[in-house]
Amino acid sequence: MGIKKEKLEKFWNYFQKTTSILTLVLMFLVIYSFTVSPSRAEESRSSYNYNFPIIGDTIKYPDFRYASQRAIPAVVNIKTTFIYKNIYYDDFFAPFYDFFKFFGGPRQEQTIIGGGSGVIISADGYIITNNHVVQDAKEIIVTLNDKREFKAKIIGNDASTDLAIIKIDANNLSYLEFGNSDNVEIGEWVLAVGNPFNLTSTVTAGIVSAKARNINILESADAVESFIQTDAAVNPGNSGGALVDIYGNLIGINTAIATKTGAFIGYSFAIPSNLAKKVANDLINYGFVQRPYLGVSVTDINAAVSKKYGIDDTRGVLITAVTPNSAAFKAGLNAGDIILKIDGEELNSASRLLEKINEKNIGDWVTIEYKSKNKIKTTKVQLLNKNGDLKPMKKEEISAQSVLGATFEKPSPDMMAKLKIDHGMQITDIQSGPLQRAGIKKDFIITEIDHNPINSIEDIENALANRKGAILIEGIYPNGMKAYYAFSI
Repeated sequence: MGIKKEKLEKFWNYFQKTTSILTLVLMFLVIYSFTVSPSRAEESRSSYNYNFPIIGDTIKYPDFRYASQRAIPAVVNIKTTFIYKNIYYDDFFAPFYDFFKFFGGPRQEQTIIGGGSGVIISADGYIITNNHVVQDAKEIIVTLNDKREFKAKIIGNDASTDLAIIKIDANNLSYLEFGNSDNVEIGEWVLAVGNPFNLTSTVTAGIVSAKARNINILESADAVESFIQTDAAVNPGNSGGALVDIYGNLIGINTAIATKTGAFIGYSFAIPSNLAKKVANDLINYGFVQRPYLGVSVTDINAAVSKKYGIDDTRGVLITAVTPNSAAFKAGLNAGDIILKIDGEELNSASRLLEKINEKNIGDWVTIEYKSKNKIKTTKVQLLNKNGDLKPMKKEEISAQSVLGATFEKPSPDMMAKLKIDHGMQITDIQSGPLQRAGIKKDFIITEIDHNPINSIEDIENALANRKGAILIEGIYPNGMKAYYAFSI
């Protein structure tokens, strides 16, 4: 019995030693698994495209200090002064201004102070901001991060993207270069830098929540909406400010929030940097945007669209119409075709297609993969201007089309003789905009705007210049029917 007890004690001691050794080995393996070698860390970042910096031999959480230090000096505060006129008062009661003034009645003009943010994009003082921040401003004052103030002038603005370029007379400024927004990924850390509620140089952090988001906020006939959605806090005053990645690259221009309260509730939207870069270059070089057109109307493919058109696959975007003599028309695309890819990138939203096209220039080529009658095809398309050619557009053509949502040309001599008119401009294409909302149809010939004879694009521009409130259009259709329309812009 004593021998058995002795053997049992030896076995127990051996078991305890073995268990202790195994426990130590297991603990070593656990500790080692949390400490990745530099080569393993680099491999992990490459495999999963992490943007987190490697510090020492481990992957650390993102550090926002470097991005903040790069971005803050390049983000400015913009103060704007607007003169608001009561159009009804101006038009009708102007002769009695002194009478109403004596009795404390409505004033003819009111000064309104606005504000926002901007991003310096060159050392010599070019600043990008939102169009809604500076449009129609009587005076623009820019305050730099070092508290210096400058008067600014508008170089160009674009209602279709809600972007504008302003310029201050300064040199050797800190500025941000445009990054590549196509490389931005959902879930990536970002910083919003701006001046919310006049709190200068405010930095907030969040992640990219979605891309190519269309929130139907822009009212231009040629609106381009394909926002980067983030949950970085953005509030009134942030408009025009910078959205940067953790390396301080400018990847977007903060523009809007989705809210029911007027303040941030978790959804903010920025214009992608690739689109902003194209617009900025055109505004600086031309004063307006030379916008390329594919010449198609497209829609997202969801369950309802799939059922309506008998589509068995929700990939791509459906072409619902092709503009005659457009780039798409000349490339052989037809209504009912489904665009699957553009330049090798898969498409699943109309807003992303619009964004990709508007990053290009007139004359650029794009490669489109599409499905036509259940066959996959590929074609190269040269992008054209809205008139269907490669010529640079004139500013007055761009402005009229953008504001009114229509294109115009001189009626033929035979048409004018038949209708017994000696002036007028005919609508050759009409899209969403004030004219379409007023009920005006394609081919209508505008003969007068507010009783001013119209004989050119320039006449249309002049008639609409600085005009607010109701506008009267007179004209005639090719069948001889005269018509009168009223609209506002």
